Amino acid sequence: MPIKLFDTMSRSLKVLLPQHDKEVSLYTCGPTVYDYAQIGNWATYIRWDTLVRTLRASGYSVNWVMNITDVGHLVSDADEGEDKLEKGARREGKTAWDVAAFYTRDFLTGMVQLSIQKPTHIVKATETIDDQIDFVKRLEAKGFTYIIDDGVYFDTSKLPDYGKLARLNVAGLEAGARVEFNNQKRHITDFAVWKFSPKGEQRDMEWNSPWGKGFPGWHLECTVMAMKYLGETLDIHAGGIDFIPVHHTNEIAQSEAVTGKPFANIWLHGNFITIDGVKLSKSLGNSYNLHDVIAKGYEPLALRLLFLQSHYRSEADFTWEGLDAATARLKAFRAMADVRWQARDDDTVIDTPFTDAQAALLAALQNDLNSPEALAVLSGVEQYVAAAHVTQQQLPAFDSFLTFVDQMLGLSLLASTDINDDQKALIKKRESARQAKDYSTSDAIRMMLVQQGIQLRDTPHGPVWSRL
Repeated sequence: MPIKLFDTMSRSLKVLLPQHDKEVSLYTCGPTVYDYAQIGNWATYIRWDTLVRTLRASGYSVNWVMNITDVGHLVSDADEGEDKLEKGARREGKTAWDVAAFYTRDFLTGMVQLSIQKPTHIVKATETIDDQIDFVKRLEAKGFTYIIDDGVYFDTSKLPDYGKLARLNVAGLEAGARVEFNNQKRHITDFAVWKFSPKGEQRDMEWNSPWGKGFPGWHLECTVMAMKYLGETLDIHAGGIDFIPVHHTNEIAQSEAVTGKPFANIWLHGNFITIDGVKLSKSLGNSYNLHDVIAKGYEPLALRLLFLQSHYRSEADFTWEGLDAATARLKAFRAMADVRWQARDDDTVIDTPFTDAQAALLAALQNDLNSPEALAVLSGVEQYVAAAHVTQQQLPAFDSFLTFVDQMLGLSLLASTDINDDQKALIKKRESARQAKDYSTSDAIRMMLVQQGIQLRDTPHGPVWSRL
C-alpha cells in the first residue's frame, strides 16, 4: 500500500512520492538541551520514530537528520530575551557548554530507554556555525537581510508568500498579535538570522562573523543542517504543532529565499500533550520528564505505549491513571508473547491469523501513522491467543508477527526471556498434581512460582505462564 500522510501545507492527505525512488529524506526537529526533555517532547520523538519504522517496513531507506539545539534558541519568539542555554547555565552555575553536554547525554539515553531509533545524522547547532554563517551570506547577497542594533534580520516583506504554512494574516499581525514589536525591525514578522553578543558582555557561546561577534538565530540551524545533509528540498519535515506559526514558517522563508524551491514536500506536525486536561507548562507545575516517570516505578516503554494509543494529530492527555492502564496493557501484550514458549503440537488447528494481522498493522501505520488502529490489531491477536492458544504449527507465523510488532511499535515484546528448566519442571509437576486433584500440592507449587515472579493461568489447553 502507498504511504499517506497529512501535509500541513496543503491541509490534506498526500501520498508519499520520494524524489529518489526508494530513499526518503527526513528532517525532524530535535531538543533544545538546556533542561530535561519533557514528556510532551518525548511524545513527538516517539511519533516520528514510528514514522521511520513505517517507512523502512514499506521498503524505503531513510536518510534521517535530527538537530540538537545547543545555542541560539531564545526564550522569546520576538528574538528578544536570553538564549535558553545561557539561562540553563545561570540556573545550574555551569557553563552553557557543560549544560548542553549534560542534557544531550541525557536525551540520547532517553532515546534508548524509549526504544527510539538513532537517526542517520544527529547534529549539534554548534557543529555547523561556519555553515550557518555562509548561509547568512547567501541571504545577504540576495538582498533578504538588514542589520539593526541587536543582529542581522530577515526581511519577510521580500518574500510574497511568507507565512503560507501557518496561513498567517501578516497584515493583521502588524497590530502586534504575534510578538512584541521591536521598533528597529522593519516588519513585525522579521526574524533574526544572526544575533550580536550584548555589548560589554562575553557569552559562553559566541563566534566571530562578518557582521560582528554573536551567535546564530534558532531557525537558521534547521535550514542549514537539513540542506547540508538532505539537499535543497526534503521529502518530509516533521515537528511539533507549536512550530508552525514561527519556527517552521521562518525555516521555509529563509530556505526558499535562497533556493527558490519548496523546502519540503510534506510537512508533518504532532499535536500537544496535556496533563490532566491542562496544557503542559512548567509554570503550572504540571510538567513531567522521563526521570519523573521512572522514579514513580513506571517502565519507559509503558510511556511509549501510552502515546502510541493516540493519533499524532490528536491532542493526547497524560494522566498517571492512563499510564497505569498502559502498563497493564503492555503487560498483557508481553504475556501473549510468552505463550510462544508453551506452544503445543496440534495439527487440527491450521488457521494462522497472524499473517493477516501483520498486513493489517502495517496498513494502519501506512494510513497517516494510525497507531491506535495498529494497537487495535495487536489487541485482536492477544484476544485470539487467550481464547485459542498457539500450536506448534502456528508458531512460525506467530513468531514472525511478534517480531514485526517489535519492529513497528518498539514495545520489546520479545525481550522477555524463557523460564528456566526448574520452573518448567515445577509447572509440569503442578499440572500433574492438579489432574490428580491434589490441590494442596498444586497450590503450594503455584505460590512457589509466584515468589519467583511467575503466575499461571489454567486454560482448556493447559497452564499458561506469564511474568508478574
